[in-house]
Amino acid sequence: MRRLSFLLRPGWLALMAVVLLFAYLCFSVLAPWQLGKNSSTSARNEQISRSFDADPVDAATLIGDGVVSGDDEWRRVGTSGTYVPDSDVVVRLRSVGDTPAFEVLTPFRTDEGATLMVNRGYVLPTQGVEVPEITAAPSGPVSLDGRLRVAEPPVDGKPPVTGPGLPQVYTITPGQVGELTGTRPIDGYLQLAEDQPGGLGVIALPQLDAGPYLSYGLQWLAFGLMAPLGLAYFVRAEIKERRRVRGEKDETLDPASDEPVGPADREATPEYDDGLDALLTPRRKRRKAAPAVSDDRLADRYGRRR
Repeated sequence: MRRLSFLLRPGWLALMAVVLLFAYLCFSVLAPWQLGKNSSTSARNEQISRSFDADPVDAATLIGDGVVSGDDEWRRVGTSGTYVPDSDVVVRLRSVGDTPAFEVLTPFRTDEGATLMVNRGYVLPTQGVEVPEITAAPSGPVSLDGRLRVAEPPVDGKPPVTGPGLPQVYTITPGQVGELTGTRPIDGYLQLAEDQPGGLGVIALPQLDAGPYLSYGLQWLAFGLMAPLGLAYFVRAEIKERRRVRGEKDETLDPASDEPVGPADREATPEYDDGLDALLTPRRKRRKAAPAVSDDRLADRYGRRR
């Protein structure tokens, strides 16, 4: 346990806290967020695909309880009735491609007596961000074909904008539109198909593409696994480094007493005998001694033989 005591230092504690928090967020928030978007997008694409081949049904069979169910979204329906005159409401902050646009909502009274909000399509601004002139919906009985849509939730802090011109809202929330037009529409709306009475610019269907959400979700799961593994790698590297430093220190200790080996001890220690004098002797005193010369050779050299 002593070898892991360094993990109790503030720096290591902070690192472990950050890594564990990041891994927790990856598994509990980030990955489920992306995987959830992938599931909802796939479900929407499947509903739209089914609606391409399905024949339109009477809207009254699906909105009898006053609510458009999520299971019925994008269903092709038909209905008959009349537009409520002078009751247009504009949805702001919309776009067509990369171009800002406005969508136009008009209440529609069906022959069954229900009021259904109809999204007639979009119009493009002509001067800056001003709402252009909008063609009025036809009067009298008409038959409409479109797709049911679930109501959008209101945006907190952004109430409807009223004043000169048409009232404006930020989302298609039938309750807000009903308050502005004096009607009580069902919770949901009808998005018109092309070539319909009162239709404006046709709102295109979403592309049937699941998007990158699945890969993003898998990446967050991988990051959640890699973070603890990376922490374990650094802990192991720290342990190995500490072992290496401890081993270098142990080489300078007396094996019998684990005490530092001093100069006096080195002389008495066998492993320090060899080469110790050469190590301690100055370099100029470590020159190789001249070989011994016999007396006879000296006599011969100086011409004095016995």
